[in-house]
Amino acid sequence: MDPYTPGSLAVQDREGVRDLADHVGRSIGNGIRPVAAAFLEAQPMLMLGTADAEARVWSTLLTGTPGFVRATGPHTVSVAAALPEGTPDGAPVGTLALDPRTRRRMRLNGTARTSRRGFTIEAEQVFSNCPKYLQKREWYGSDPTGSEAGTARRGEALTPDQTRRIRAADTFFIATAAPDGLDTSHRGGNPGFVRVDTPRELSWHDYPGNSMFLTLGNLEEDGRAGLLFLDWETGQTLQLSGLAHTEYGPGGRVTRFRVDRTIDTPAGSPLRWSPPEYSPANPTLWRPS
Repeated sequence: MDPYTPGSLAVQDREGVRDLADHVGRSIGNGIRPVAAAFLEAQPMLMLGTADAEARVWSTLLTGTPGFVRATGPHTVSVAAALPEGTPDGAPVGTLALDPRTRRRMRLNGTARTSRRGFTIEAEQVFSNCPKYLQKREWYGSDPTGSEAGTARRGEALTPDQTRRIRAADTFFIATAAPDGLDTSHRGGNPGFVRVDTPRELSWHDYPGNSMFLTLGNLEEDGRAGLLFLDWETGQTLQLSGLAHTEYGPGGRVTRFRVDRTIDTPAGSPLRWSPPEYSPANPTLWRPS
């Protein structure tokens, strides 16, 4: 069974990497191997892509004591957290488990159902990605007072402070919608790699990766996307939901995102991380014409 959507196949053909993508795609399975189960259980955070009741796509950070995410069978994961508000029971989800300490990451996509512990995911796609563009960070621990730092603020455009934080970011997470599910991926680079063109428009250069083009393929067919920016040292999170598309030109691929909704949460994460050791793969900053 082909692991790629028609959108991903179209981008692979456009970029001339179908043979390479076919080779890399053999790593995509639906089983959770022991090494993957051990990796999940060691993580204090999980990025979750969902669509709400209005079909908007969001990327959400879930956190807990290591073990809050654990494999309970060869195709099932249990998460000790609640699904984001508005997520229907039995909905498709896309997850990304990332360990900044080791620059390792894995993606697991499937169907989520509520459970006594929180929710479970029946895995349909499980695979690892390379460490490219991952900034290395050490986990300092958790701030037990973080939940008292403030409530979420909602909006429809970026504020000056949010603009400043995005321009200083070296990492964000992006959830996208496929015809048969969702996917969550990572984007990284040196600070400034994400541009804020207007209070409702962002853009970034799409750096060379594994040639799967799962994210760009989803944008080719659907366009809905959710971005998550995390302040690693304070725990503040900024979630954006909107529409995105990718432009292809002689200078490379540029993805443009239009903001429809924002959620800014001062206490989004209790986790505290060190300043980054930047990835040696990070390109120098781009300047589009």
